[in-house]
Amino acid sequence: MLSAVAIVNLQDHWTRAWHQAPEDSGDQTSAGADTDWLARVLRQHRANFDLWHIEDEARTPGATDAGLADVKRRIDRTNQQRNDLAEELDRVLLDHLAARGLPEPSAPLHSESPGLIIDRLSILALKIYHTREEADRRDAPPDHAERNRSRLATLDEQRTDLAGCLDALWRETLAGTRRFKIYRQLKMYNDPTLNPAIYGKPAK
Repeated sequence: MLSAVAIVNLQDHWTRAWHQAPEDSGDQTSAGADTDWLARVLRQHRANFDLWHIEDEARTPGATDAGLADVKRRIDRTNQQRNDLAEELDRVLLDHLAARGLPEPSAPLHSESPGLIIDRLSILALKIYHTREEADRRDAPPDHAERNRSRLATLDEQRTDLAGCLDALWRETLAGTRRFKIYRQLKMYNDPTLNPAIYGKPAK
């Protein structure tokens, strides 16, 4: 069910496609992925893609205070979605395992869940795409391309290592020698009952 190669290839493909048509997310469920599982992976990656570019809006020179306030709210909403979708990936995997009597309760607990690793792979896909853009920039200073080619090699190595860790975790979980569980983010800032900046403000 879980293949790091399939996940990385999917993230890379759609990172390129969305940059060519930023406003068009495409039919991610049917055309964007071969299985329901990969469709979920893709929705999580789309949240990271959107978050990356919303955060860029906050760094635009000349951004107004009102514009920055709007961007901050969109960042909060999108980051909440990103985390919810990563947790959903873990729920799907754990449901799949439960039908097979897994994970083994006595197996050592892994400190990071597959959903969190997939989230990190998603961010690496975006870093790799944008670093490659910088390495290929024709109007950049002479040392700019070389510096970004070096960064790109580091990012590629990190992603290869992380993808290998994801496959190893899944393989060991299926073998009953490792287990994982959902680590909930329990974000507070979007909940009006938990954030005093919201519930402590009198209505105007």
